[in-house]
Amino acid sequence: MINIIDLFSGCGGLTEGFLQTKNFKTLAAVDWELQTVRTLKSRLSNKWGYQSLDNKILHFDIQRTDELINGFDDPVFGKSKGLDQLVGENKVDIIIGGPPCQAYSIAGRVRDKNGMKDDYRNFLFESYVKIVKKYEPKYFVFENVEGMLSAKPGGIPIVNRIRKSFQKIGYDLSDDLRKDALFDISFYKVPQRRKRVIIFGVRKDKKSKQTVQNFYKILNSFKSEKPKTLKGVFRKLPKFYPLKTPSDRVSHETKSKTKIKNHQPRFHNDRDIRIFRLLSNDILNGEEKYTSSKSLIEIYKKFTGRESKFHKYNVLREDKPSNTIPAHLYKDGLRHIHPDPLQARSITVREAARIQSFDDDFEFLGSRGDQYKMIGNAVPPAFSKKIAEVILNLYNE
Repeated sequence: MINIIDLFSGCGGLTEGFLQTKNFKTLAAVDWELQTVRTLKSRLSNKWGYQSLDNKILHFDIQRTDELINGFDDPVFGKSKGLDQLVGENKVDIIIGGPPCQAYSIAGRVRDKNGMKDDYRNFLFESYVKIVKKYEPKYFVFENVEGMLSAKPGGIPIVNRIRKSFQKIGYDLSDDLRKDALFDISFYKVPQRRKRVIIFGVRKDKKSKQTVQNFYKILNSFKSEKPKTLKGVFRKLPKFYPLKTPSDRVSHETKSKTKIKNHQPRFHNDRDIRIFRLLSNDILNGEEKYTSSKSLIEIYKKFTGRESKFHKYNVLREDKPSNTIPAHLYKDGLRHIHPDPLQARSITVREAARIQSFDDDFEFLGSRGDQYKMIGNAVPPAFSKKIAEVILNLYNE
């Protein structure tokens, strides 16, 4: 088995894809969000048969790298002997993970008055580098958003800082990340337009530069000819219809007796239900009067009486990939409206998880907001599995 450590693991999207190949073993994973840690522990126990997970899945702030490695006793994060004790005599073959992406996100930079230049998360990669330096894995996989390629905190491109940091500790990676490292994962069995940067690093040796090139070559060879659409994503899920009289923050009900984990709509008021029905009917009937940004901004003003520079709504179409599932989904679902006008609602946690390629037996813990957030932050397991398969190819060369 090939041993991995997952940093900034979230609920375990990257880990899930690697484990699905049945060739990798998780030595440890670390995240600072309690509910994502609980979710990952639950998954590793119930699906993959891991035991003693309190000692493997750490709830801790990775910025406190020395404590993470050597052990900590903290009133918030609890107590642990640290990564060194967890790793023990085992060899760390691969480190995977991606620091929180909000500081690199193009949308985040637009919303922030300083363009996220002063956000501490710009430099969380430094903690990742320290742990790679400590355990000297053969490979590392560093995932992040497309905006990383254009982010310039302090006026210096972040990808240049990242490349220099890894080269300094003895790793080769692509000389042209803008050309090599960006992937639209709708071409990798994920029904969603979601562009992600994959930085692959190899511990320096005579073949390391060629291995980096081979990684991207093989991953590109796995790309399908057409993007995966939402066709079938909503199939065999209970349907929820608006109540005539909503109560107790419940606006929809189902007559189905089938129980699916994490499949319950959020509350929608009457105004939103009417908007959802109008927009989804417009597409279903082939009229498409309300699909342009201008018309959607007008709809928003008409129904709410408020002005907006940006349109708020998007109806999913089963003959196309979804737009990106973001962490922001925990705030509202206006840009992820179910295509069925009779249901007139935004997508559930389970539907978001399916769009992210999580299996239906993957249970998400915490509040509904926690669940939407961790799904939006996750690496889709279907794409992660492709990355793992590329690495297996490299091991077998």
